[in-house]
Amino acid sequence: KKAFVPAITAIALCATLLSAPAHADLRPEPVPGGVAAIIVAPAGSPRPEVSFDGRPVLLRQRADGWHAVVGLPLDTPVGEQTLQVGPEGNSRPQSFAVGPKAYPEQRLTIKNPKMVTPPADELARIAEERERQLAIRSRFRDVPVSRLDLDLPADGRLSSRFGLRRIFNGEPRAPHTGLDVAVPTGTPIRAPADGVVSLVDDLYFNGKTVFVDHGQGFVSMVCHLDQARVEVGQKVARGERLGDAGSSGRATGPHLHWSVYLNGAAVDPALFIAPRPAR
Repeated sequence: KKAFVPAITAIALCATLLSAPAHADLRPEPVPGGVAAIIVAPAGSPRPEVSFDGRPVLLRQRADGWHAVVGLPLDTPVGEQTLQVGPEGNSRPQSFAVGPKAYPEQRLTIKNPKMVTPPADELARIAEERERQLAIRSRFRDVPVSRLDLDLPADGRLSSRFGLRRIFNGEPRAPHTGLDVAVPTGTPIRAPADGVVSLVDDLYFNGKTVFVDHGQGFVSMVCHLDQARVEVGQKVARGERLGDAGSSGRATGPHLHWSVYLNGAAVDPALFIAPRPAR
């Protein structure tokens, strides 16, 4: 009997792997602001090259083959979208469908009018910061990503969901590209997963901000901090303290704003965390 235990165990493990959900650590939702998971190569084949809108995408090997995990910007048109599979100059298109999603509206009152309509002498700074953040969140650090599930960086009430169409002091502004958690000033803000700190700065709108690169274009940002406690280039482990919650930048009060990016696109962080019970 002992001679058969390893074989039986191996068969059981194989059966479990084949029957398990392809992405138990992610809830794919192929909508604007969501995430699509698409099989792009069969099991046993070499890792393919895959891009979306000219940018490489995260790839992971599952029991049924290679999956591309694609971030869809909030302005992605509903309907058919296309991946490019294969090396540049010798790629093939692979289509996938993007469904509709309606996001609610949120009206906020900002006490500092400069945070709604910035003065002219701040516009150059804001433009430079926007380009720098776009470059940071679009980097593709080609390292294995073993997990896609993320931990909520702070414990608290979810106060503003991703995708809200925001109106500040009666003026429409860009949609909310993160998940807000209402916490007091000084609350520890933790790394949602392992990674490398790629930016620490005090930005006009975001205030004190930390970016963490989890690999393959999978990036987290936490902002409106009271204080950052890490440095650029520092390796951080899941749960390690990145800083303290605050209300720096454009904020109505102390809270955590957490954004998640895939291939440069802001996507709904809730797709990467376990569902929370209703309160």
